[in-house]
Amino acid sequence: MNSFTRAIFVAVVCCSFVPFTKEQYTPDWTSLDSRPLPAWYDESKIGIFIHWGVFSVPSISSEWMWWSWKGNDPSSEVVAFMNKNYPPDWTYADFAAQFHAEFYNPNEWVDIFAASGAKYIVLTSKHHEGFTMWPSKYSFNWNAMDVGPKRDLL
Repeated sequence: MNSFTRAIFVAVVCCSFVPFTKEQYTPDWTSLDSRPLPAWYDESKIGIFIHWGVFSVPSISSEWMWWSWKGNDPSSEVVAFMNKNYPPDWTYADFAAQFHAEFYNPNEWVDIFAASGAKYIVLTSKHHEGFTMWPSKYSFNWNAMDVGPKRDLL
């Protein structure tokens, strides 16, 4: 994909997040559930959601890996994996330094996604454990700029 086409693709994806309605919603489920689906989403057959972050380092379970390891009802598979592969004093936060994103090439990703026929892409930029994929003054030393890749991945 040439750079002009790539720029158009990115612009279309970004513009799709701009609100085109003056409808006001209230902070309750009835109101929020009344929002119509955007046509670009509802009519698209393929979209890509990227869940990627610190939890990708151990490569077991899902983005809920920490909960599967240390939560109220730990997964025996995840606990056994951690016991076998990491020292006893290892913490979830220790994975952040190993999250290097060495194969992250957004231009290549756009080419692959466009070739797949995807009509939209959603990168989860902050997961429930608070690690942000961008530099954040509110997430000091728990973001992709301060630890791990040392770059803005968003």
